[in-house]
Amino acid sequence: MEWETVIGLEIHAQLSTKSKIFSGASTQFGAEPNTQACGIDLGLPGVLPVLNQEAVIMAIKFALGANAEVARKSVFARKNYFYPDLPKGYQISQYELPVVKKGYIDIQLDEGTTKRIHITRAHLEEDAGKSLHEDFHGLSGIDLNRAGTPLLEIVSEPDMRSAKEAVAYLKAIHTLVRYLEICDGNMQEGSFRCDANVSVRPKGESKFGTRTELKNINSFRFVERAINYEVERQINVIESGGKIVQETRLYDPNKNETRSMRSKEEANDYRYFPDPDLLPLVISDEIIEQVKKILPELPQQKLSRFMEQYHLSAYDASILISSKAMANYYESVVKESGDQPKVAANWVISELLGALNKAGLEIEESPISSAQLGKLVSRIADNTISGKIAKTIFEALWNREGEVDDIIEKRGLKQVTDRGAIEKLIDEIIAANPQQVADYRSGKDKLFGYFVGQAMKLSGGKVNPQQLNEILKKKLQA
Repeated sequence: MEWETVIGLEIHAQLSTKSKIFSGASTQFGAEPNTQACGIDLGLPGVLPVLNQEAVIMAIKFALGANAEVARKSVFARKNYFYPDLPKGYQISQYELPVVKKGYIDIQLDEGTTKRIHITRAHLEEDAGKSLHEDFHGLSGIDLNRAGTPLLEIVSEPDMRSAKEAVAYLKAIHTLVRYLEICDGNMQEGSFRCDANVSVRPKGESKFGTRTELKNINSFRFVERAINYEVERQINVIESGGKIVQETRLYDPNKNETRSMRSKEEANDYRYFPDPDLLPLVISDEIIEQVKKILPELPQQKLSRFMEQYHLSAYDASILISSKAMANYYESVVKESGDQPKVAANWVISELLGALNKAGLEIEESPISSAQLGKLVSRIADNTISGKIAKTIFEALWNREGEVDDIIEKRGLKQVTDRGAIEKLIDEIIAANPQQVADYRSGKDKLFGYFVGQAMKLSGGKVNPQQLNEILKKKLQA
């Protein structure tokens, strides 16, 4: 039987406010445990929550960036459950009336096509604390610094049909929240994480299968691996005559497997009811218009502009706009290169990103500045150096050996473009290889590459390739 995978994601984006969603306590990451939780975060008797306006502005920004509707009225509710790191015994969230209603994000797939993923809702809520297990034997520690940190939970429709689509959607949301500067997207620190709802059904079936929820996955690679494992597990269970149980499962990256955590709760298990300490959130049209005015150029807009302005493919443009820092770096390279957008794109995507990935660095940490790479591209364009020599200079730049022109001068890497010098070089090669010349002239065209190689070897790779090919062809046909 052929099976179809159905996936929906719940993404938790930690909002980049300086204080918590209902208190003035700091949200700074990395503080000593339990030093950033005040009485409101701890749920002490008599304390009252006050909504952080900046968190609301950030939710509106997301709605506008995700082609979604901002609810003019939304309500905060108490979601009741017991966790050791949830001191109030409930979490303040939104249930029936969320701040963001239906929207969508378009994702780019590997084959160059675009797919629309619909967003059901996005709601504001507070984060719980954190249970610590690593430093304790037989015990768990509780750190409440994170309690009350503002979250935007973004819930998709079950529109994804493969792990790759799920990762593409997750990356698109990750890019969007960073462009909007509402979340730093740091997955290692847990400020951007997701739960994946996964089910399978026979191909052609319209009814959804029983789903399982994969909880708190914090890397793109793990999301893909966890979903693929879970899909295979579910198919094996069904084909062996078993039934899928609706449950929450954890993904173990070390064993590359999911394991049962608990049975999946339903909404009624949480006993949602409106929080009596918080008034309904009312957002006016005026506030929405004010937020619209401060929105930056969004990823999809930048993608379209890069394709039109720089004549790039959708694939290349999607890589270059994957973060605001990457896009800014690329545009700076183009400016410095004397307007060579395609060559600049090739160098950023192939050479620079390859080197950064190998070194485990982000674009902001690049040893080569955009001005340096732009100058390198300009020197290829004006025939000062060849593309091959440029790779040697790129390596020197990476090792911080100086500026482009200084390296060219110091190492004597300037390209030979003098026609007389090239003709002299070719004459020497022809004179030294009479048999190969005779064979070429008798129809062995592949020997042309041999002569090019000899010329490059004798010139140290410095002869201009276009001129070399043109003059060599004429000399050999003479």
